[in-house]
Amino acid sequence: MRNSPLSDDKNAGPPSNGPHSQTTTSHLPAAVRTLLDAADERHTACGTGTMIWRCWGQGRPLVLLHGGSGSWTHWLRNIEALAASGRQVWAPDLPGFGDSAPPSGGNDADAAAEPLAHGIRELMGEGPHEIVAFSFGSLISVLMAAQYPALVARMMLIGLPIVPLPQGRGVVLQSLRDAVTPEQRAAAHRANLAALMIHNADRIDDDTVALQAANVVRDRMRGRRLVTTDACARAVEKLRCEFHCVYGEQDVLYRDRWPQMRAACEASPNCKGFTLIEDAGHWVQYEQAQACNALLTAWARS
Repeated sequence: MRNSPLSDDKNAGPPSNGPHSQTTTSHLPAAVRTLLDAADERHTACGTGTMIWRCWGQGRPLVLLHGGSGSWTHWLRNIEALAASGRQVWAPDLPGFGDSAPPSGGNDADAAAEPLAHGIRELMGEGPHEIVAFSFGSLISVLMAAQYPALVARMMLIGLPIVPLPQGRGVVLQSLRDAVTPEQRAAAHRANLAALMIHNADRIDDDTVALQAANVVRDRMRGRRLVTTDACARAVEKLRCEFHCVYGEQDVLYRDRWPQMRAACEASPNCKGFTLIEDAGHWVQYEQAQACNALLTAWARS
């Protein structure tokens, strides 16, 4: 066992060997297969391979960026609601996650900003564009927006690590390296979801475990350390666009620091909201999808 700030990290087992490994759908929940069947898939350059984008709906583009040890499926319970709100929803696998190749020049959030910006420009034009980003994806988003200010109009940032997360945050995760059987691996994934991602363990069903299992094994960005620095806060200081911060009220990473978190976000004149969603942990848009979708769709329509 070890402590980890934002992901299963080195507990996850060996990463996939190729530049990216395409999703096989037979073991995934039916809701994933349904969305994949309805998606328009596009590829943009990333490292020595490509970054995979999936798109649903029509209207003004809206980009969804997932969290660490994740993929586009971090938005499984939000995509349809946002597409139904009249937006064209783009949900990529970020560089080094899911089906996307790792970026060149590093394995942390700063290395992902350039290929993400390139993909947005190629698929959606120069912008500015609107972004909803979760956890590690929110760090990538603010780094990109600080580096390419003309590209981003506004952002909804869920679980933004604006206050550095110290190493050994107290979130103890089970190692998957010692889990030999499928049952042992499923039990470890379930335990790690309860420890870090989901507040109410009763909400972790077999489909949620299957999502976690499919995502963690394809995480090739294992050097994520910028969340333990002030890189996020420094990038937020440079932002020219408006942003809104959202957290699950019971997020184990932040729940004993809400005054500090609120002060850090609201220190920026561009912060236009700080929202805590009740009875939710870190993966708030999944655990409390109805409440989060109400907030996201109202923001998307505004």
